[in-house]
Amino acid sequence: MTALLEAQSVSMTVGGATLVDAVSLQIGAGEMVAIVGPNGAGKSTLLRMLSGDLRPSRGAIRLRQRDLQVYGPRALAQHRAMLSQHVNVTFPFTVEEIVSMGAGESPRAVARALVEAALDEVGLARFRFRQLPTLSGGEQQRAHFARVLVQLACGEALHGPGLLLLDEPTSSLDLRHQIDLVETARRRAARGTAVIAILHDLNLAMRFADRILLLHRGRLAVDGDRTAAMKAETLREIFEIDAAIAYTGGGVPFLLPQTMQPAGKAT
Repeated sequence: MTALLEAQSVSMTVGGATLVDAVSLQIGAGEMVAIVGPNGAGKSTLLRMLSGDLRPSRGAIRLRQRDLQVYGPRALAQHRAMLSQHVNVTFPFTVEEIVSMGAGESPRAVARALVEAALDEVGLARFRFRQLPTLSGGEQQRAHFARVLVQLACGEALHGPGLLLLDEPTSSLDLRHQIDLVETARRRAARGTAVIAILHDLNLAMRFADRILLLHRGRLAVDGDRTAAMKAETLREIFEIDAAIAYTGGGVPFLLPQTMQPAGKAT
């Protein structure tokens, strides 16, 4: 498999603290990869390095076999689209205007069709003329996701399957819309897009991801499929919880977490 995105021993050090420590990985076209780990494990820092928003203190990242740093902002936007964890918009843009921003300089007819499709996909077509700040946090998140989908589609029309990066995209969504969003990302992966998503919900990660990257104290502790990544001993060591691991009828593992009991105390 030729990697669409490759990181070689990337690290990020800020003020003497190492946030990400010598992480190496490869992501192929059509893969859906979940990044998981405790708070402060370095997940968002790693994703921002993979997106080109942060330059690693050490190591190298290549996108389509080219060093990420050689891409200018416009070229980079055509090859990768990123939904950040927090996007604050205070100006009274409408939902439609926000989503249209993803189209950049695409012809108007092309942009209109992509915006319509994205609004339908995230379930916001009826809110198109609402000002974004008047929506709930979850609705605003879906609007920004639609914008990112439009950006991704524009870039893929020029260069083929691209890279979709999602930083905790489900954090403000209800259960139904969490599943809708991850299923939408999964459909993009089925079309050849490489998807990398930070997910706090381990069951969601195991349900939808092809691979799970588990970060712990800035280092890549596990890189494997859902069965290899989510083991009881791993959860105890890294997340400090006990968890029963069961399987659905389709063979998908899921967790039933419990508070870890002090040593010697009966459960």
